[in-house]
Amino acid sequence: MADRSADGTWDLIVTPWHLDEYIPAFPIPATATEAIRPALPTGPVAARMSRLHQAAADVVTQAARPLVLSGDCPTSRAAVAALQRRHRDLAVLWLDAHGDFNTPAISTSGYLGGMALAMLTGRTPDLFDETLGLRPIPDTSVVLADARDLDPAERDSLTTSHVHRVPADPAAITSALGRLGPVPVYLHLDIDVIDGAELPGARFPSGPGPSLAQIEECLAAACAAADIAAAYLACAWLPEHAGDQNSRQTITRLTTALGAGLTWQEPDDG
Repeated sequence: MADRSADGTWDLIVTPWHLDEYIPAFPIPATATEAIRPALPTGPVAARMSRLHQAAADVVTQAARPLVLSGDCPTSRAAVAALQRRHRDLAVLWLDAHGDFNTPAISTSGYLGGMALAMLTGRTPDLFDETLGLRPIPDTSVVLADARDLDPAERDSLTTSHVHRVPADPAAITSALGRLGPVPVYLHLDIDVIDGAELPGARFPSGPGPSLAQIEECLAAACAAADIAAAYLACAWLPEHAGDQNSRQTITRLTTALGAGLTWQEPDDG
């Protein structure tokens, strides 16, 4: 994989999966370095996801500056574990309409996608095997932006944590990142942070929120304020909307705000 660290460009990696479900219609940009499609074993969902995450981590490890397009948030385990192979310390900027701070003990649904940030901070130690070598990110190194749609127990858990919570506002994000000091940052964005009226077909729409234009400003501000070592867009549309023109346009605008240029090819059936 080309070394792109010198010119600040991105290695675009696609994981067209939602949990352990492959999404045939997931849009694959023509500029993608690799689309990750491992053969997953039969068995429990967590075991299948562990195999996917290992495959994703192996690819991300080779990228100088990875930009991951994924169908879910939990594959962030792979991206962060890969970054930790070359960075001793790492901070997280997480933009999401949800907190993703549930655990098996407090979740009302058991939905693994709602536990992704809890996974990164070490709150789900028995959920997956630890072959990734993922080290828990300290709460004090996490900035959570927006998170307007929280379950009651999840809200309580965040309140008692040391996670920095801010609005999805460029100035607030710049200030929060400045307080973290000179540490590489993993930037994670779930598209459902965008106002639901601008985001048809989202799996988990969360009603009124920041506009797409405001989120573009947040991404640009983060890139200007911090050393963004990797970025991850969780493109959690319903499968039938994943390849829509609107979905592609949204991804294009978000990646452009990060300084990445991409072109598209038609999705295939893998």
